[in-house]
Amino acid sequence: MASGWAPDGAVQDQIDDTVMDGVMRARASMPTGEGETHCMECGDEIPEGRRSVLPGVRTCISCQSARDRRPVNIGFNRRGSKDSQLK
Repeated sequence: MASGWAPDGAVQDQIDDTVMDGVMRARASMPTGEGETHCMECGDEIPEGRRSVLPGVRTCISCQSARDRRPVNIGFNRRGSKDSQLK
């Protein structure tokens, strides 16, 4: 049941949109094209097994793990409260 002027299902629509944004962001960050034989960050050789499993890979496992630990700023607020819209 929606509250205020929102139509029924508006909350689920917001959830669906947020999930779709996450999926699209993940797909956009996946490597494509010709991969590298050596890591672009540290210069170490990327093992053949990693290159065959992930076509287009450009970083070694340790550098990719460090990149994955960095915080991600999504930057889009779908919350409906007035305070969150003013920020």
